[in-house]
Amino acid sequence: MTTTVNPVLRVAPAAPAETAAHFRASLAFHTDVSDVAAALASGGDPGFVLVDSRSIEAWDRGRLPGALHLPTALVAERAGQLLDPAVPVVTYCWGPGCNGAARAALALAELGYRVKEMLGGFEYWVREGFTFETRQGGERRDADPLTAPVDGGDCGC
Repeated sequence: MTTTVNPVLRVAPAAPAETAAHFRASLAFHTDVSDVAAALASGGDPGFVLVDSRSIEAWDRGRLPGALHLPTALVAERAGQLLDPAVPVVTYCWGPGCNGAARAALALAELGYRVKEMLGGFEYWVREGFTFETRQGGERRDADPLTAPVDGGDCGC
């Protein structure tokens, strides 16, 4: 009798200790929209600088409250003037289909900064119903029920 292994288990899951190490490392490199929003909403200094790595055109369309604009292409040139190496940095770009935040995080890390990438970027910030800034002031859209809980609470993750 031949046993067929499904595509999920064709490669066996890693041992629990390896899996824990992998996800611990992942969390050292990434954060998400909800965690950034909670940190910013808690009042006072969140303990990190939020960096928008997109172009000036993208920045003008909307940005996260309190974000510093530092396009990826200008990180090497301007980071030393804008950022304190002792303060962690959280980078973001448009969304999951954009690797600008990862490229900015790499450039910052190579300059000696401690950095995390905010998964979901500006797109998921808006989709989760958080306020964003434009030249006209603050804006907010209704939360997408596929990305944010209907009751307005966190995902419970």
